[in-house]
Amino acid sequence: MANSNMGLTGRIVFPDDPSYEDARMDYNTRFSKYPRVIVFCQRVLDVINAVKWARETHTPIRVRCGRHSYEAFSIVNKGIVIDVSEMNKVLLEKSKGIASIQAGATLLPLYKVLWHKGVTIPGGTCPTVGISGLTLGGGFGMLTRKLGLLCDNLLAIQMVDAEGKIVYADQCVNSDLLWASRGGGGGNFGIVTSFVYKVHPIANVAVYTITWDWSDAKEVIKVWQDWAPFVDERLTSILELSTKKDGRISSSGEFLGPEGQLQYLLRPLITAGKPIQINVQTIPYIEAVLKFDGGSGPHNFKNTGAFVYHCLPDEAISTLLYYMEISPNKDNSIQFQSLGGAVSKVPPTGTAYFHREAGYIMQYITQWEADTAESPNICWVETLRQSMLKYVDGTYVNWPDIFIKDWPCAYYGINYQELMRIKHKYDPENIFHFEQSIRPC
Repeated sequence: MANSNMGLTGRIVFPDDPSYEDARMDYNTRFSKYPRVIVFCQRVLDVINAVKWARETHTPIRVRCGRHSYEAFSIVNKGIVIDVSEMNKVLLEKSKGIASIQAGATLLPLYKVLWHKGVTIPGGTCPTVGISGLTLGGGFGMLTRKLGLLCDNLLAIQMVDAEGKIVYADQCVNSDLLWASRGGGGGNFGIVTSFVYKVHPIANVAVYTITWDWSDAKEVIKVWQDWAPFVDERLTSILELSTKKDGRISSSGEFLGPEGQLQYLLRPLITAGKPIQINVQTIPYIEAVLKFDGGSGPHNFKNTGAFVYHCLPDEAISTLLYYMEISPNKDNSIQFQSLGGAVSKVPPTGTAYFHREAGYIMQYITQWEADTAESPNICWVETLRQSMLKYVDGTYVNWPDIFIKDWPCAYYGINYQELMRIKHKYDPENIFHFEQSIRPC
C-alpha cells in the first residue's frame, strides 16, 4: 500500500522497516504480535493524526507507553499502535508544587529529573514502567501509605479523544473524566498526552531489609499482615515469599522519617521467627529508588494477584506455602505490598480506583525461559489464583488477567457502572477497545 501512511506523522514504523522487530516487542515476551503500523508520536498533533488515520482506514487502535501491559493489551495484530514513549518532557513548577509530565515518561528517568529539584511523585518501583498506565490504573509504590496512590496526586490531564479532538480534564472541567482517569485503567477513554501532578519534597529516607529462612514463613506472614497495613503510615512495606527450593522469605520497606524511629517500628517484625539478616540504613531517596528497583529486562511471565481485605487465616497461608513448595520454577514468588494509610482515606467511590479498604495486595509472580516451561507455569499460577479466591477480594487493573471472567467487578467493583457511563460520553463508538476494556453503556 504505497500511500498507506498518508496523514500519519511522527516516527512511523511499518513491517518492512528495519526497526519494526524492536518496535513491536513487548516487555512480556510470551506475546508476539504484528501491528500494521506503529507510530511513535513526538507531539500531540502526531497523536491526533494517528487517531484520524485509524478512523479513516478502519484500523484497530492500541495505545502504548511503557510496553508493560501484562496481557499485551497495548499491541495488536494488523492494527495501529499509537506509542507516546517519545513524548517525555517534564515541566516542574516548584513554587506551585506541581509538575506537568508528558505521557511517555518512564519512572527512573522521571524520578531522577525530579530528584535534582528535591521533589518526587509517589509512583511505582519498576524503572521502565510508563507513567501513563501506572497513573490511569492507580499506581502504588514505596511512598503510597503516606502520600497516596499516584492517581490521588493527579490534578489534571490532557487527552486526545476518539474523534481526534483535544480534551482537558481537572476538578472543574470534565471532572468526570478526571475521576475516571484516577484508576479507570489505561487505553479506555482516549489517549492521554500529558498529566499534571502534585509533587512532594524529598531528601533522605530510612530503609530496611530483613531475611528469614523458609521455615519461618508462616509466622512471618502472620506477623507482617497484622503489622504492615496498620503501622505508622510513613512506612510502606513489602514481603516476598520465595519458593521452598529457593528457601527464603524477606521483607523490605521505606520510611519517611529517622532511622531510629524505623528501628522502633520494626520491632514486631524483627521478633517474628529468627531473622538471618537485618539491615536498616538512611540513604538518599534516589538510592532507595534504585534499591527497590523491581524490574528486570523483558522476559516471559504470567503474573496475577488479589487484594486482601481481611487478614489471611492459617489455611490460606498454608495454601500459599503449598504452592510455593510445588512451584515448577524456583524463581517464582509471591509479593505482598502494604496499603492502608493514605489510600484508605479516600472512599471507594471517590475515584475510579475502588479497592481503598484493602489492607494489602498480593502478586503471584511466575517466569520462565524455555517454551516447554510456559504451560506448567501458567497452570501453576492460575491454580494458585483460583485456590485463594475464597480469601481475597478483586484485583488490580494494572495486573490484568485474561483468565478472570468477571473482570469488571474484580477491577472496578461498584464503580464499573459509572465508568461505562463516562466511556459512553467520551468514546460512544468504542474506538478504544481491547479484551478487557470498559464498554460504553
